[in-house]
Amino acid sequence: MESIEQRLQYKFANSLLLAEALTHPSLAYETNRPHFDNQRLEFLGDAVLQLILTEKLFAMFPGFSEGRLTKLRSRLVSRDALCRYADTIDLGEYLLLGKGEAASGGRDRASNLADAIEALIGAIYLDGGYAPTRDVVLGLCAEMLDHVEEEPEEINPKGQLQEILQAISPVSPAYRIVSQQGPDHEKTFTACVEWEGRELGFGDGGSKKEAEIEAALNALAERRWESPPEPSSDSEESCEQLAKESEEL
Repeated sequence: MESIEQRLQYKFANSLLLAEALTHPSLAYETNRPHFDNQRLEFLGDAVLQLILTEKLFAMFPGFSEGRLTKLRSRLVSRDALCRYADTIDLGEYLLLGKGEAASGGRDRASNLADAIEALIGAIYLDGGYAPTRDVVLGLCAEMLDHVEEEPEEINPKGQLQEILQAISPVSPAYRIVSQQGPDHEKTFTACVEWEGRELGFGDGGSKKEAEIEAALNALAERRWESPPEPSSDSEESCEQLAKESEEL
């Protein structure tokens, strides 16, 4: 317990709050203490975290609208972000888990880490009040806050492409995987993005998601939707042809 307090740079007056924040429901179930787990503290910590980050973002970006601030806060409280905060203090090492949960990789499970970091914030709030909790949270979130300050607009090529195209037509772009190569542990996927019967771009990636993002980036760069559609019977290029040409280059 002292080790995690050192990492947090916070000393609990009530150590039971710390123990509760670290107790996964699986251990509470095994020890027949169903009410001693971190779920209630998680509920509280989620609200406290959102308040602290809302206050911080409000001060950081005085010219931003409510919508833009909400998007930024969503980035900072997403499950991925919560897991990053947990990793900065190696929180998984300190979780109190049931035997089955521990054996099945519970210390690295994203849901467990996200729940525990919120519960820990809730415990600090109950133990020491708002000011020390704010200091701990801003310390945990410092790297993410720096990144948000440098790049307040999240890069989302698929979302950007959809917004552009839906301003022209209500039809959404569609993605499909046209090929995959390599062994199972090292596959490369090629994706194509289509819209209103036209192929706008293609991209390669180590996962289907990465390939789709690259296809969206290619479409944004080429802006083929601005050119008149060519008759399909003449010279319309298929995604397979585009991908082949790219490989040859």
